[in-house]
Amino acid sequence: MGLRDRFSKFLFKQVEKRGWFEDIYSNTIRYGGRYIGDDNILESSDVYELLQDISNQMMLAEINVEDKEGNELKNDSVLNILKRPNQYLTSSEFIKLMTNTYLLQGEVFPVLDANQLHIAANVYTELDERLVEHFKIGGTEIPSFMIRHIKNIGTDHLNGVGLLLLGKNTLEGVMSAEKVLTDKYKKGGLLAFLLKLDAHINPQNAAQSKLIKAILDQLEGIDESRTVKLIPLGKGYSIDSLKSPIEDEKILSFLNVYKKDLGKFLGINVDTYQALMKSDIEKAMMYLHNKAVRPIMKNFEDHLSLLFFGQNADKRIKFKINILDFVTYSTKTNIGYNIVRTGITSPDNVADMLGFPKQNTPETQSVYISNDLSKIGEKNATDDSLKGGDVNDKEKGTEDN
Repeated sequence: MGLRDRFSKFLFKQVEKRGWFEDIYSNTIRYGGRYIGDDNILESSDVYELLQDISNQMMLAEINVEDKEGNELKNDSVLNILKRPNQYLTSSEFIKLMTNTYLLQGEVFPVLDANQLHIAANVYTELDERLVEHFKIGGTEIPSFMIRHIKNIGTDHLNGVGLLLLGKNTLEGVMSAEKVLTDKYKKGGLLAFLLKLDAHINPQNAAQSKLIKAILDQLEGIDESRTVKLIPLGKGYSIDSLKSPIEDEKILSFLNVYKKDLGKFLGINVDTYQALMKSDIEKAMMYLHNKAVRPIMKNFEDHLSLLFFGQNADKRIKFKINILDFVTYSTKTNIGYNIVRTGITSPDNVADMLGFPKQNTPETQSVYISNDLSKIGEKNATDDSLKGGDVNDKEKGTEDN
């Protein structure tokens, strides 16, 4: 008999033995790490919450087109594409998806195909000898004027860095720890028992195998905390409970430290952000806006402007966010009250902020000083707003003195 045949027979016997043991110990629990990817990244509630807070601000932004002087162009054809980017995504969904992809992957590829805007996946990029970037999807080259490579820049000029790369180890640890705890309580606390026998376990002993199987069936049948099982055991048999290998306090301590670290890979100190959310929502939203959202807005503006208008155009895409969208109604009321109290300013703006209709008159759209109802920003506004030369002369004399 050759070496290969002997090894095959040995392997077959081991499989037979292992099969017998697995028949008896049919329910085994194995703990393994979790690998992060697009399909499960949002299962981490902390990552999901932070992404929601950032991308929701981006989603609520108003997208405009401006000329080089900063004047808004309300009838530009590009606005129609931005409002209806394609047939399967709304404008809000498109911006939210682009933001989430940017934060997780570190880069995102918007593609302009005629009058439709898409987000490309599985894009391969490379620089040629003239330092011109080329894009390929499935081996097909995409013309550079149709696509932009928006990168969350780290130290590489060609590739961006996102949470999936920067926080990979931390995120896998957090997700694995969360899964262990969830699985434990999902299975009722992972009760484990040790069956002790004075005799050796013998695969050929049918009576012994039958008894072990019956004991296991009884233990596996405990599916509720109120269930009581009475298992009579013969001489030489005993059952002890095993301590769970999962120590909840240690896992929770790990999560309390490292879950917060995930925010730093998105540009946020979670402790600071959570403290502000408890004390002042407006400050929290401004913190989030300045730390995370504004840099993304600037990057998106630059790339979308180049995508739509090219290098030498005098027009630009502009994102505008009203930070008051994120504060409470009582805060808006206080802001409106303080504005009116200190300097009757733009009642239309206050009305709009509080949800009332605007009057749209020249008077309600101007800014006034409460003492003399003069418009701010106009040359000689104070003098023009007052009637009667004596008053003006008197004020002029006062200034000269």
